[in-house]
Amino acid sequence: MLNDPRSIEGTDPTTIGTPRSALEGLAGSLRAPEEKEKPYSVYSTKEKWFIVALIAFAGLFSPLTANIYLPAIPVLTVDFNKSTELINITVTVYMIFQGLSPMLFGTMADQVGRRPMFAACLLILSLSCIGLALVPTSAYWLLVVLRCLQAAGSASTIALGAGSIGDIAAPAERGGFYGLYNLGPMFGPCIGPVIGGALSNSLGWRSIFWFLCISSATCFVFIVLFLPETLRSLVGDGNVVPSKLYRPLIPVVGKTTSDPSFARPLPKPFRNPLRILNNLDIVMVLGVNAVMNSLYYGVTASMSTLFSEAYPSLNQTQIGLCYLAMGGGMLFGSYVLGRVLDHDYGKLRRSVIAVQGPGNTEKSETGIDDNFPIEKARLRLVPFSMLIFAACCAGYGWCVQERVNLSGSLLLQATIGFTTMGIMTSTQTLLVDLMPSQSSSITACNNFIRCIAGAALVSVMDLILRALGAGWTYILLGGICVLTIPVVYLIIYIGPPRRIKRRRALADLL
Repeated sequence: MLNDPRSIEGTDPTTIGTPRSALEGLAGSLRAPEEKEKPYSVYSTKEKWFIVALIAFAGLFSPLTANIYLPAIPVLTVDFNKSTELINITVTVYMIFQGLSPMLFGTMADQVGRRPMFAACLLILSLSCIGLALVPTSAYWLLVVLRCLQAAGSASTIALGAGSIGDIAAPAERGGFYGLYNLGPMFGPCIGPVIGGALSNSLGWRSIFWFLCISSATCFVFIVLFLPETLRSLVGDGNVVPSKLYRPLIPVVGKTTSDPSFARPLPKPFRNPLRILNNLDIVMVLGVNAVMNSLYYGVTASMSTLFSEAYPSLNQTQIGLCYLAMGGGMLFGSYVLGRVLDHDYGKLRRSVIAVQGPGNTEKSETGIDDNFPIEKARLRLVPFSMLIFAACCAGYGWCVQERVNLSGSLLLQATIGFTTMGIMTSTQTLLVDLMPSQSSSITACNNFIRCIAGAALVSVMDLILRALGAGWTYILLGGICVLTIPVVYLIIYIGPPRRIKRRRALADLL
């Protein structure tokens, strides 16, 4: 009888000999439906793409406004009767305000919302373009002032858009969305000179500003009509009805309800975005992004001069069309590399769960497990992309210097654009992953630092080209890129402990 399992009181004979771990696993699987993770946002994937398309349209204006103006500089020197150096001051002040204004508007967007700041920036841009289109040629000072206002309105849209993506997209899907979003800011330098040259040659330089006025006003209308508020401190995951100011006039995305479980936080004090620079890992990511952005602008800024010398048969319109090669590479890169970024995230996350088990990692308010190596997930392919960038950069310089067939130079440009898009998307996505509650502020810091770095390199690019020639100049740029690669590996190594420490220090304050 003692050997009969049924003689053991209260024991199911089917459980005799069954390991305890198996029973626990069975129980865990039965409980799994109750532990299903809540979606990060109420918006469907199609609705998220719609929102990203809207903000990418707005984000296009910062680089477009800067570069569409450049072909008109020779005409402006004649009409305003000023030297090229004085007209170039309007470019310099634009770049200064392009770096400074997002520090204000981006930080404000983290406090008062994305939608009103988008509308305000686009309105400032549109009105400043009207002033520039009508500015008298006797008022050079007014041209400078209006260019400052134009930069203040256009540049901030990049930071606002990055913040919006951080609001609606979970970490596992941010890469794809940032791929499309970054296409606007990075594609602007490629199409700006083409549009500006065509308008200036056919309709005069004032038509450039009328074009910007009409296009920015159109974007303003789309934002007011369709863009919902996404700031999570105001609308949670998108399921909370905000006040009328934050609601689109035509609500085509999202289904908001009055959610009693959502506790609206107290208003946050204004944060100095420069305090983000106290974090070494974030500074290193910003540095990598700034270096690559400056190298990219070093290639694009010198292209017109180099091509006019190396390929004298090309006219200005044809040279402008050559920018589309790099733009095509960036377009392809935004489609491919954003999806690769999401794939890497999912693959690494599955491997971490397989080792640690689901539920064994502590999840922070960022939506990322503290023990999950988000730095590795975002930056795994960046060193490889940087090596390709450096090789193509060196080859491009010698192709131009030796005047090889134009197709070779354009092919290398397209590859440079492809790799640049991948690197920029990876670093920008990681920055928002590290500071999701200050996504607009950290993007503003990123914009500020890379504008300074880009302006510094562009200002000396002509001197370097005259001293070294195109071949050795671009080998120098490629070498700078290669020397930056160890920084990427250092971020992967020191980033996780610093991120965990930062998150826990913040939790202790709350």
